[in-house]
Amino acid sequence: MSTEEKPVYQDYFFNETAYDYHDGGYVPLEVYDAPRVPLTIPSLLKPDRETDTDVWLTVHAQPGETQILPGAKTKTWGYNQSLLGQTIVFRSGKTYHVTLKNSLPELTTFHWHGLDVPGPFIDGGCHAPIYPGEEKEITFTVNQPAATTWLHAHPCPLTGWDVWHGLAAMVYVEDDHEDSLALPHDYGVDDLPIVLQDRRFHEDNHWDYDADYDPDGTAGPTALINGTVNPSFDVTTPKLRLRFLDGSNRREWRLHLSDDLIMTQIASDGGLLPEPVQMTKCMLTCAERAEFIIDFSDYKAGDQVTLYSDDTPILIFNINDFVTDETTLPDKLAEISYPDVDPNALVHQVVLAGTDEEITINGLKFGMMRIDDRQEIGKTEYWDITNTNDCCGGMIHPYHMHGGSFQIVSRNGEAPYPNELGYKDTVAVNPGETVRIKMKFNFAGVFMYHCHIIEHEDGGMMAQMQVYTPEEPEKKYDLMAMDTLMNALAEERGCTVEDLQIKSLDSYKKMGMDMC
Repeated sequence: MSTEEKPVYQDYFFNETAYDYHDGGYVPLEVYDAPRVPLTIPSLLKPDRETDTDVWLTVHAQPGETQILPGAKTKTWGYNQSLLGQTIVFRSGKTYHVTLKNSLPELTTFHWHGLDVPGPFIDGGCHAPIYPGEEKEITFTVNQPAATTWLHAHPCPLTGWDVWHGLAAMVYVEDDHEDSLALPHDYGVDDLPIVLQDRRFHEDNHWDYDADYDPDGTAGPTALINGTVNPSFDVTTPKLRLRFLDGSNRREWRLHLSDDLIMTQIASDGGLLPEPVQMTKCMLTCAERAEFIIDFSDYKAGDQVTLYSDDTPILIFNINDFVTDETTLPDKLAEISYPDVDPNALVHQVVLAGTDEEITINGLKFGMMRIDDRQEIGKTEYWDITNTNDCCGGMIHPYHMHGGSFQIVSRNGEAPYPNELGYKDTVAVNPGETVRIKMKFNFAGVFMYHCHIIEHEDGGMMAQMQVYTPEEPEKKYDLMAMDTLMNALAEERGCTVEDLQIKSLDSYKKMGMDMC
């Protein structure tokens, strides 16, 4: 069946009563009074050296200043540049030796969100700190399908602080199968990374995370697309491949194009979908990725097409002359084959509860030294993710698992949404809903799982599990203790532990809990 004969979905799928704009602290988007500028396309990170099988890279977390608005530059953080990061490209089958370098004034971590790598140290959660002025090398082999993944800081309870300052970068995984398909592949021309974020600009164009902090998720009124305010892009090909990442701390992006132009989704978090899915609307929650093909063939030079989130324009496409493209999308994109679950296997239970400071997983806040669940390496098991929010319509929680990709089995016993049939690592769970997934881990280690509203994970809506081998079922890992973290941060900030000002820890204090 050709894509023209497939259904076109015209809603956002999720429960409207729980959209973020129903939150009392919601910050609506506004068009900032600033000139329109070309969309920033991050450059590709160049390897330090490479062979046929191995690649050496340096990823450098660094402070800087970025000209985002007219007037004063904004103080920002980034990877190998002043804001966000150069795009990193991995090739499935190759081994990577990555030097992690920290030139920031305080510790950070490098979390490879969506990569299937060992934990906890290579995965880069809170137990893998890189201190100021320090370098560490990690080595891993990429062995997964082509996908759009990303890199971001994860130093709990300061993940929100770090990401708000700019520590987020696109990471592409490529493979032979995806190369063989008739898809746009020319980076920056017809294959575009689109990082969706929002900020509030204070005096002298600076960002003030503590002033804008909200325990239910920090947001700002200005859309920041690839670090650009009021961006436009000159379209020189009839088809564009847009790789969207919701890199926001909190915001849901409800995307649609002018003229209700069809967006054909070809991939989600973990790679290609089984087949293309046509829609006019798509909602992305925090940390989700979605790849779309947009066909501008019916437009002519001088036309404009606008990308909106809700009713706010966030990106303008300026149509230029282009050569006709006769290629068509294949009806089948990828084979999705996830191992079966042993009928006698344990069904893991994850209950996401609360709002504001009173958020928990399974009634607890995150404990850095506590293992909350266990699963044997190589075995596939069900996980039931339940969102118990019921106050005032509740809120949608985007649930993320470190350690690989899962397959969504059902939503309240019904089929997943049509664009959820590929591999995922983040799934949005509606209030009152249980989403069943099946998950297999390929590496042993300690991995985190949490809500990806970043202030929720920093405030304790997070837990961790150990993936074990039959040979070492009780292996001990050198996990970072809460006291070690707090002492390091106090020393870096030149104060006592008691005088540390970390907004997210108020969530623990309010409930009489700590991160130990």
